[in-house]
Amino acid sequence: QVQLVESGGGLVQPGGSLRLSCAASGFTLDDYAIGWFRQAATNVREGVASIFAEDNKTYYRDSVKGRFTVSKDNAKNTFYLQMTALKPEDTAVYHCAAGFGLHGDALAQRDYLDWSQGTRVTVSS
Repeated sequence: QVQLVESGGGLVQPGGSLRLSCAASGFTLDDYAIGWFRQAATNVREGVASIFAEDNKTYYRDSVKGRFTVSKDNAKNTFYLQMTALKPEDTAVYHCAAGFGLHGDALAQRDYLDWSQGTRVTVSS
């Protein structure tokens, strides 16, 4: 049974940084990707970044390129979303999700079946 436990959200000033963590367990396949998604109060859930476990390929939505970095720690089976130069428009509830056998940029939420509980990120002065 796949479990994703997320942590690291909070309140940060514009220009600040936060790191989200996603501890994963219950995988029996190697061909998976972890996606990071966010949903603001009035918006649909959007893909922010993804990382493929097998080859470490990463993808980012245009609005976070150069500011967000996704990575993984194999020893801890934990994935990270490092967010820098945060802007008020980054305010949202962030989720990590696991998808199997994905292709392309893996930023579409329809491709993911297992989701974390979500953590709120608020960027405000």
